[in-house]
Amino acid sequence: MSERAAPFYCPYCGDEDLRPSEEGHGAWECRACNRAFQVKFLGLLAEGFQAVSQHNAPHSPHGGAS
Repeated sequence: MSERAAPFYCPYCGDEDLRPSEEGHGAWECRACNRAFQVKFLGLLAEGFQAVSQHNAPHSPHGGAS
C-alpha cells in the first residue's frame, strides 16, 4: 500500500480539522483541540478470526446431530 490511511476524526474531541504532523509517519495534529496523536497499525489478530468462525458455526441445543 503506497498511500497512508488518514483518520477522519480526532480521537479526543471528534473534530474533522486534522492535518499531518511533522513528527513522523502516522502523526496527526487536531487544529480544534490543539492535540497531536499518532496512529499505528499493529497487525491482524489470528484469534479474532477463529473466534468469529466458531461463533457463527451452527450447533444443536441438545448436543447431538440435528
